[in-house]
Amino acid sequence: MNKKQKKMLVRIIISFVLVVVFSQLPVEGYLRFGLFMIPYLIIGYDILKKAFKGIRNKQVFDENFLMAVATIGAILLGDYTEGTAVMLFYQIGELFQSYAVGRSRRNISELMDIRPDYANVENNGELEQVDPDEVAIGTIIIVQPGEKVPIDGVITEGTSTLNTSALTGESLPRSAKVGDEVISGCINMTGLLKIRTTKEFGESTVSKILELVENSSSRKSKSENFISKFAKYYTPAVCYGALALALLPPIVLLIMGKPAMWGDWIYRALTFLVISCPCALVISIPLSFFAGIGGASNQGVLVKGSNYLETLAQTKYVVFDKTGTMTQGVFEVSGIHHNEMSDEKLLEYAALAECSSSHPISKSLQKAYGKPVDRNRVTDIEEISGNGVIAKVDGVSVAAGNAKLMNRLGIAYQECHHVGTVVHMAVDGRYAGHILISDIIKPHAKEAIAELKKAGISRTVMLTGDSRRVADQVAAELGIDEVYSELLPADKVTKVEELLDKKTAKEKLAFVGDGINDAPVLSRADIGIAMGALGSDAAIEAADIVLMDDDPLKISKAIKIARKCIRIVYENIYFAIGIKVLCLILGAIGIANMWMAIFADVGVMIIAVLNAIRALFVKKL
Repeated sequence: MNKKQKKMLVRIIISFVLVVVFSQLPVEGYLRFGLFMIPYLIIGYDILKKAFKGIRNKQVFDENFLMAVATIGAILLGDYTEGTAVMLFYQIGELFQSYAVGRSRRNISELMDIRPDYANVENNGELEQVDPDEVAIGTIIIVQPGEKVPIDGVITEGTSTLNTSALTGESLPRSAKVGDEVISGCINMTGLLKIRTTKEFGESTVSKILELVENSSSRKSKSENFISKFAKYYTPAVCYGALALALLPPIVLLIMGKPAMWGDWIYRALTFLVISCPCALVISIPLSFFAGIGGASNQGVLVKGSNYLETLAQTKYVVFDKTGTMTQGVFEVSGIHHNEMSDEKLLEYAALAECSSSHPISKSLQKAYGKPVDRNRVTDIEEISGNGVIAKVDGVSVAAGNAKLMNRLGIAYQECHHVGTVVHMAVDGRYAGHILISDIIKPHAKEAIAELKKAGISRTVMLTGDSRRVADQVAAELGIDEVYSELLPADKVTKVEELLDKKTAKEKLAFVGDGINDAPVLSRADIGIAMGALGSDAAIEAADIVLMDDDPLKISKAIKIARKCIRIVYENIYFAIGIKVLCLILGAIGIANMWMAIFADVGVMIIAVLNAIRALFVKKL
């Protein structure tokens, strides 16, 4: 508990003891009134003060006004114990609500405990701790074992393992070595690292993540906006309803020549006011969304606002980019076929012949070769655009390229029956086999599609600029319903618009991409999800939801989190309104008393808050 909550607890205890004691005293009249005013003012002075300020500022109708009128009215009717008890239990409920909300905020703060306190900068041979805001781009900072990486950068010295769980929700450490990019918010676990900063602290990943989480409350969902509007009109309505309940029945009874029973009807009206207090809705609905966004953050899913959480819960169509989303976007040698020389020798020829090219295919050949490339062994390099490369390696003529190059050289070649990019090889004018290069499917991609279908996604679609043959094979392997290939970025937008036109208004379409090349499509979809976005500024800016690692399984996880959160929101709405309507009816006809009114207000609020906090626990979804 904080200082304010402890002070409130003391007030509650003192007031409770005084109410119990004074209830037993055999005193009546003004003395009894004076005695009960002591615990009443101890427990309720701040509520009365807020109600008075609201009246003075012409913002009359709020829960403070309702409680002030109801309790003062009860005391004026002579129900000193009930009037004071209502204020006492209301404050108990407020204390519980304050503690529960504070606890959930602290839990979320701990889950997102990624803000670094300092950066180590070497000065005259000694480490100096400086504010991360003061570190310029290009500065060498030192991160010791157990410390957070304060600013994005590149490792210049040292090897280590990094704990990225606060960012991605994954407990598996990542290895880091010289030349690797590292992002702020990770924890250095083993070795000492020297890092050259590539961004200012304000532009670093950790700052952007914290900014997103902190600002998420500004983007309200339809449910939150509904509750705000509901409370705006509901509170004045029940106040006027209570006034009518206090005046109209007695007047009608007088006209009919019967006793008016003013005290009875005023008591019913005051009970009506206590029951009608909208605290449960006003507090629990924003808290549900706040807890849902915090729980998602802990699992490496950044949601930019509760409106996006609501849209995600309604998602029925999921459209994927292929490269970098469902595949790793890293081209690797996946096979060597029809070769008469050894695989190693053919790869050596290919890597050396392609050594002067910066094309991804060339890089994948050199990576597969796995040895340093000696360019002095290569002469007479001739790169033929759209065909391939011809060069002499150790004086031997080597040609590496596609079928067009083989036809150009008049060399018969073997077709490849596997899907991927084929590099045909000719050595000394004779066909020497071909090397197959493929984009590797992500380990959990197939499982991710299956999980989406289990989650009730009715249609999965893949859009890609790759050839039809490659796209069809990837879609078939993953179990994706539809695939559209050989698309330009503008074609992807057009295709998404076509899909948007086909679906119903209640069905939402999510597009999942890498957030860099797919920014136009991410912004056009109902909900844009950027994945594999660890450290990607473009992804964080373009998408509505950012998955902080490249695991496709997080897509279904995000949808399940959203649905749990929305389910809790509607549970609270139906429960709170249902109980209040029932108790209001019972209060109007004289069955409900002040004690039932306390349950309808404080009890319902406590139950709704406890239910809202469930949205924080999403690990086992």
